[in-house]
Amino acid sequence: MTRRSLAEWLEFQQRVHPRAMDFSLERIRAVLGRLGLERPRAPVITVGGTNGKGSVSALIESLAAAAGRRVGTYTSPHLIRYEERIRIGGREIDAERLCASFERIEAARGELTLTYFEYGTAAALAAFALEPLDLIVLEVGLGGRLDAVNAIDADVAVVVSVSLDHCEYLGTTVEEIGREKAGIFRSGRPAIYGSRAMPASIAAEAARSGARLERLGQEFDYLRTAGGFAFRRGGLVLDDLPPPALAGLTQWANAATAIAALAAGGWLPDAAAVARGLLAVNLPGRYQRVEGAVEWIFDVAHNPGSAAVLADNMVAHRAAGRTILVAGLLADKDAAAVAAEMRRALGARDLVCAVTLGGERGRSAADLVAIWEPLLSRPLAGADSVAAGCAFAAHAAVAGDRVVVFGSFHTVAPALEWHRLYSDRLGR
Repeated sequence: MTRRSLAEWLEFQQRVHPRAMDFSLERIRAVLGRLGLERPRAPVITVGGTNGKGSVSALIESLAAAAGRRVGTYTSPHLIRYEERIRIGGREIDAERLCASFERIEAARGELTLTYFEYGTAAALAAFALEPLDLIVLEVGLGGRLDAVNAIDADVAVVVSVSLDHCEYLGTTVEEIGREKAGIFRSGRPAIYGSRAMPASIAAEAARSGARLERLGQEFDYLRTAGGFAFRRGGLVLDDLPPPALAGLTQWANAATAIAALAAGGWLPDAAAVARGLLAVNLPGRYQRVEGAVEWIFDVAHNPGSAAVLADNMVAHRAAGRTILVAGLLADKDAAAVAAEMRRALGARDLVCAVTLGGERGRSAADLVAIWEPLLSRPLAGADSVAAGCAFAAHAAVAGDRVVVFGSFHTVAPALEWHRLYSDRLGR
């Protein structure tokens, strides 16, 4: 048999199942069973939620690694390379090992078809099974109850936040969406909720499943201090913790949620290791700031909840000069609600450039301009690509201004690459 390259595998996987999204645990459970992967040897933390799950997953990984624990982490989507989705001991899986996992899956699935995400989930678990791991972190792709990672029973389940997104799949209210997110809870095991506002459905699902619910602001909490923050959970108190290295106001709550998840499982390292982990965490594209005469900020805020967090950060840290927004959203996102959140972060002199995103789910700049101009009360520029939007911002910006590139991963990933090449050309 001719071996496929990683690119060939990924292209093949998009054709195997008749639908890109088909929420059912039957197929993935059957394939994992054939591979003997349904019960990982290492304990599992499953992380879900509308926004913040990538940050919390990265924080859990960093905190555990700072104590010398070997962690396998599966996240999605990726920014630049597919290999980013699977990390073992803090390193991305290499393409050769990933292809070997795909070959195992293909040999085992037989008549069953898998979606693109199900292939990735199975590949991560196959790779983890070959490693001596102390902990596995699985990030939910979409929803929770029927997401492929929920084929694995979580020893600790985390729901970071609940807000409106993917309503066509999960429900049209936060209560309905909360019920889907809480589908990762398991009887007798900790269930961590990482936001102060909690839908009633989260508590109802915890009670129904028999999970032990812990909520931010109730069973655990944090208090910001002059130099960082303090954490408490029952009799556990950690004082004088440094700020998490991830920028943005919501990262304090995310850090507390990660600490609570590890504590609930009995895996929390000592205070010194917690501090090291907070300082070492890294996650591109989450209010990622690149300083310079013109500051650039990159954020994958792509729904109303994450746009609200981005707007809060922009208001809390005003630019000396103007703000130039470069935005690209997919067609299935609520562009009007996103604009409503971003409006309060914009001044009269600030500029906005909408960019076209291609593909089946893409949205044109013209469409975004038509929706946003009346809501933002200003004329908008339009660009036919992310690169063109970044070039527009770079040309318009002067010292003291900042450029904020936000929206889909399909916006932020090419923007980061464009900025890297732009900086190289300028010798920075």
